Amino acid sequence: MSLLHSLARALPEPVARPLRRAYRVLRPAPWSISGTSGSRKTLAPFCAGYGVDLGFGGDPIAPHAICVDLPRPYTAVGRAPVQLGGDAADLVWFRDGVLDFVYSSHLLEDFDDTAAVLREWLRVLRPGGRLVLLCPDEPAYRRHCAATGHPYNPHHKHADFSLAFVKRILERIGGVDFVHEAPLVAGYSWELVAVKRGGAAEGPA
Repeated sequence: MSLLHSLARALPEPVARPLRRAYRVLRPAPWSISGTSGSRKTLAPFCAGYGVDLGFGGDPIAPHAICVDLPRPYTAVGRAPVQLGGDAADLVWFRDGVLDFVYSSHLLEDFDDTAAVLREWLRVLRPGGRLVLLCPDEPAYRRHCAATGHPYNPHHKHADFSLAFVKRILERIGGVDFVHEAPLVAGYSWELVAVKRGGAAEGPA
């Protein structure tokens, strides 16, 4: 219990009422911790320049990232507002080759046609731009849900979704070099950074 809440219980009602209002505003948010928060130290350095966080859920990878999500996101793990509302599989706001980075956490697995979505995300990257992904390993995620009772996300489309699954698709698409990967982080997720060819290969800025 917070100090404000304790004081509100001990004070007369006219004094306690504004303290209770302050407690409701200042108390920790009941949201779950975002996947991004656990990988920010590793992945944010790849998100320098002008770019987007797709399906950011209220917690963008970096303050300067353009926040893209559904007009009414189905998850919220932070307070940042949606800046561009729409379909992350169709980045109609951007011409070809204009972004320095495309970041997405726990979104790619929600699409039936993974290859089409990856092609669209690569389309908007400039040569040398970075595709930065944080996604679940689906078999590990299912084991985690079974072991812990964590609610399973029914939006996931592929039983074999994994780092290897996505790398194979990107290799078929071509035109990228992998500069960072972590096969298992935070229990059931993985990280991948791919640089679009045609410019100088870039690591963290």
